[in-house]
Amino acid sequence: MHAFEEKDYSKKIDLGLWRKLLGYAKAYRRHLLGISMVMVLVAVIDASFPVMTRYAVDEFIVPGDASGIGLFAVGYAALVVTQAFLIWMFISLAGAVETGVCYDLRQRGYRRLQELSLHYYDTTPTGWIMTRMTSDSERLGETISWGIVDIMWGLTSMTAFGVFMLVMDWRLALIVLSVVPPLAILSYVFQQKILKNQRIVRRTNSRITGALNEGIMGAKTTKTLVREDANLAEFQEITGDMRRYSIRTAVVQSLYVPIVLTLGSVGTGLALVFGGQGVLSGAVSFGVLVAFVSYTVQFFDPVREMARVLTEFQSAQAAAERVMDMIETEAEIVDDPEIVARFGDVFDPKRENWTRASGEVTFRDVTFTYTGGEEVLRNFNLQVDAGQSIALVGETGSGKSTIVNLLCRFYEPSSGQILVDGVDYRDRGLLQHYSNLGYVLQQPHLFSGSVRENIRYGRLDASDTEVEAAAALVGATTFIQRLENGFESEVGEGGSLLSVGEKQLVSFARAILADPVFFVFDEATSSIDTEAERLIQNAIRKILQGRTSFIIAHRLSTIREADRILVIADGEIAEDGNHETLIAQRGMYYNLYMNQFAAQEESIPVWGETTGR
Repeated sequence: MHAFEEKDYSKKIDLGLWRKLLGYAKAYRRHLLGISMVMVLVAVIDASFPVMTRYAVDEFIVPGDASGIGLFAVGYAALVVTQAFLIWMFISLAGAVETGVCYDLRQRGYRRLQELSLHYYDTTPTGWIMTRMTSDSERLGETISWGIVDIMWGLTSMTAFGVFMLVMDWRLALIVLSVVPPLAILSYVFQQKILKNQRIVRRTNSRITGALNEGIMGAKTTKTLVREDANLAEFQEITGDMRRYSIRTAVVQSLYVPIVLTLGSVGTGLALVFGGQGVLSGAVSFGVLVAFVSYTVQFFDPVREMARVLTEFQSAQAAAERVMDMIETEAEIVDDPEIVARFGDVFDPKRENWTRASGEVTFRDVTFTYTGGEEVLRNFNLQVDAGQSIALVGETGSGKSTIVNLLCRFYEPSSGQILVDGVDYRDRGLLQHYSNLGYVLQQPHLFSGSVRENIRYGRLDASDTEVEAAAALVGATTFIQRLENGFESEVGEGGSLLSVGEKQLVSFARAILADPVFFVFDEATSSIDTEAERLIQNAIRKILQGRTSFIIAHRLSTIREADRILVIADGEIAEDGNHETLIAQRGMYYNLYMNQFAAQEESIPVWGETTGR
């Protein structure tokens, strides 16, 4: 088992990446334009308050004359009310952008997940994908929307404060602003350290999500093997890493904020020292000094906020890199453009051009190598006539699943061809090929919902009568009627409320409702009761009638009734024949039969011995 390794992403702010992400905000241009206009007005109002303070000091406080202060108070109150209204507006607009961007990212991500090939799911942990689709997407929506708002606010506020200070007293303004360059340098240094730690935190968070997913999905296995303490120790190790790296990030951030505050205080001190000297010499009014002190305090608020936003952008880049990596991942199994133009794609299927296959399959000199160089099949040849049932048997790792995955076009041959009705299946279109397939997994997956909904998943336009007929055909009606609400009974997450045998029967009903030309069944290795076994055997027999079938078989009752049994060894067909022929040859199948299947002869009824239900 190979551990999943995440990419080592860029160590610096990736402007190209953020340009792509900000493209998701383009759909909300009107909102952003409104935010920009509101921010300019808010910045001007913010910068106006110190001017009004200077006026109050120089005109009312210093002279001790309160005449006209009522009109001044009305004007001041009007500014406060206007500012409050504008702040409400930009919060509403920013909230709309946040939810919209998050929605768009998740929609685009889920769309891409529908397009990706099986190899992606085989090599990418479920927890990793879930984190990208949930917390990372939410984080990006928040960062993009509020980050834009805060940067707009910071830039407009700093510009307004700077202009007002320069107009009021340019010499004093330059002295106060002299602390900005060292602040910018320190900000850059700290942001790089924060970004490095945040990447590690996000990567560790993905590991935690994956560990949680595995722990929940494998709870039964954990308890039966008494692995709780070992699982807890492994989880504690991962969460310990998370705590350690989170503390490192918090320490760096905790150092940065006091430095910004200190430099802001230095700016205020410079204003007091040089402004105070100006007041004593008569070059600066007392109102100007008070206004400058107010400006220095206000000026460094947006500086701190923009530094925080840059930190957010840098920490969110770790999430951004992973979300965009998922969104931009290309499917490995794709049709050529001319095939797509004829047969359509996942989101625009052209069903009117699809035809039903007759069922003939040919593997012609097929070689297949997994990513990493592991060759599983070499010059593999197989001819299957329409309607034949093929049982694949052999040791684990012999290539049985690879043959089935290639047939289903979950993977494609590294070289050679797979023909369906004499035509390379790549020329028939991916969706058209899938429309002819029915696949029942070893551990059949059911979706949350009712039994009826799960069966109808095989053909969404099927009527209730057709759904019930499919269930009756595979013998599932008996157990369904025993459920509290019959066909409307909930199956639970992943079918957790049903037994293994019941889930298989629902899967068979779903498959037969789709009426596939090819049927693929990866037989369960787990033991089930005799009644369920009998029902499943009957279901298999009915499904196989008239269909080209490939069964990865583990039970004698399934194997012996197949038209052909293929013994697979090291990616090759070691033996080919029916049950009686291969037993008579006393070769690999005979040895396999004697070692594994002979005990089943008495305990499991075969199709020919069933009641015919």
